[in-house]
Amino acid sequence: MTELYREKDLNGVDSPAGNRKGTNNMKFLQKTLLLLVGTCCALYARPTAAQGLQLITLQPGPIESEPAPTAPAAENGSPCINGEDANGQCLYVPVEDAPTAAVPPTEPGPEKASGAEEADSFAPETLDPALSQVSYTYAKLNIENWESANIYNSAADAAAGANPIKTIPPGGIRYVSYINRADIDGRKYVLAKNGGWLRASPAAVSSVTLGRTFATPPTTNFGWVFEPTYPYLAPNYNSGMDPNVFYNREEVLQVYEIVENEASTWFRVGENKWLDRIHFRAAIINSQPPAEITADRWIEVDLAEQVVLVYENRRLIYAVMVATGMEPFFSQPGVFKIETKKEAETMTGSFEADRSDYYSLDDVPFVMYYDQARAFHGAYWRAWFGIEQSHGCINMTIGDAHWLYNWANEGDPVWVHDRTGKTPTDPSFYGAGGA
Repeated sequence: MTELYREKDLNGVDSPAGNRKGTNNMKFLQKTLLLLVGTCCALYARPTAAQGLQLITLQPGPIESEPAPTAPAAENGSPCINGEDANGQCLYVPVEDAPTAAVPPTEPGPEKASGAEEADSFAPETLDPALSQVSYTYAKLNIENWESANIYNSAADAAAGANPIKTIPPGGIRYVSYINRADIDGRKYVLAKNGGWLRASPAAVSSVTLGRTFATPPTTNFGWVFEPTYPYLAPNYNSGMDPNVFYNREEVLQVYEIVENEASTWFRVGENKWLDRIHFRAAIINSQPPAEITADRWIEVDLAEQVVLVYENRRLIYAVMVATGMEPFFSQPGVFKIETKKEAETMTGSFEADRSDYYSLDDVPFVMYYDQARAFHGAYWRAWFGIEQSHGCINMTIGDAHWLYNWANEGDPVWVHDRTGKTPTDPSFYGAGGA
């Protein structure tokens, strides 16, 4: 352990959250790069790591997790939003050639000119940090993905590689719950809760929550900054950026207007301040569910925005940024209901023919199944949210999954939809799903 403890995100990458000087340097570099790049390209900045990580090991150890997903690039594959010309220069969409069309209205209430004018009606509250506490300690298998993990009767046998009693198949994401650990010859071994010793690195679990609750329903849409950025001055990429305002990842901002054009979907978060879909995820309020839902309470999963919204008495009471199923393991659109709730569940599975995507996850917390094997649950192995990553489940921070678990009842309706139409709706496309 060094004198200056630098927190790490769950990918084992040094995090500026544990070093304030590092935070300031990172912000300076982000601002400088954005100003140099100008307005033709979107900057894919490294996401700000979750602050306040809670180390749950018995003694300090390296923190490991799955690689973070790559933020989506422009559909044409170019780093430039609208592609490049023959000389490799970024192309622009002239304002006159990019007609705009407002998104079909929801029910956010009257638009306001500034956040200050909405202060009384927009009062989101963060969750109780205690919701992030779990009774489990986790460790990540620190061997190659293609290797099976042998399990032994004793730490000494595990260190010697002698007399294995069972194995965990190869796979990309493999975590165990453990109840004891030992360091032998510089290597870390844990006693799995389910029995047996194996080589694995104790991991940390983030105590950060992303959800917001509302005692008074908000009268505007709102959302989360997904990638750090300056705001654009207008809803097009050649409008220029405001160099005096910088938004950090996971900041919560009100949305006063939503505009779609050929370049992107745009969210006005202040006077002459616009964020595009690359940089923002919006909670779009809609207190009118589909006709199949007759109850006054339900859970909405907005696949386009990667956001879950919760309604009670047909009023929004909670919203959070999540991670849903990635192609081809989409979260299936439709109307469902909470079938079964389990405080913790061990999840395993694979979907590729070569089983290269096999996962084994002990004690996944706060699980609520709603569509075969698809469920809401805490994802302690995830480093960030706001982008498709799962095999169909709705992944949340532990604290947010805990809040939803406490609120929901078996039988509560679940509405999953994608207004962009990019997610298949034919039920024959879908299997049972997974974590």
